[in-house]
Amino acid sequence: MSAAGPADGPPEPTAARRGRPRNAAVDHTVIETVLRLIAEGATLGELSMEGIAREAGVGKASVYRRWPGKDALLLDVLATVDGPPPRLESSGVLRDDLITALEFLRRRSLAKRESALLRTMVTQAQGNPELWRRYHDTVVGARRRMLIDLLEWGIAIGEIRPELGADLDLLADMVVGPVLARATLRPEAPLNPDLAERIVDTLLEGMRPRGTR
Repeated sequence: MSAAGPADGPPEPTAARRGRPRNAAVDHTVIETVLRLIAEGATLGELSMEGIAREAGVGKASVYRRWPGKDALLLDVLATVDGPPPRLESSGVLRDDLITALEFLRRRSLAKRESALLRTMVTQAQGNPELWRRYHDTVVGARRRMLIDLLEWGIAIGEIRPELGADLDLLADMVVGPVLARATLRPEAPLNPDLAERIVDTLLEGMRPRGTR
């Protein structure tokens, strides 16, 4: 990580690419077809690669050329409906960058409350342990790595006390915890537009080196 700020966040996780270059229009058609089928009441277990290809109007070979199996395709679908992580081009101000990262989580939590499709996809994916693990290792893991990079940078530039770097996982949990608690444990709690800013300001007050407040 440079002194100017953290590197751009990791690219959006997708299934492994192989073979000849992919046609983005076909990718989009297949993913939108899966979303339509789920919205119409199909379960993830009921979907098949052959049925998806037929509904999308593309060849089965085209689908398998892009995704080696259904779980790989569903991982891309989950990443799409979940939304891409923020492409963080550092502002050079730790506070602003942390707010940007946390605002993404607030908006995603708000979308999950309002989107029946997103709730359905996440709930059904939890019933597939391997898919859920891969989702966390890639989609969720990429966002968490971005946050940890930010916290490491904060330590490097003297905005966060060095000893707090001994457990960056705990520090990351402290940043995202308030939003996740409201989104999952207190679904009636508000996710106001200033929530990310208030959380970051409160945490930075406690994380700064002693004597710099």
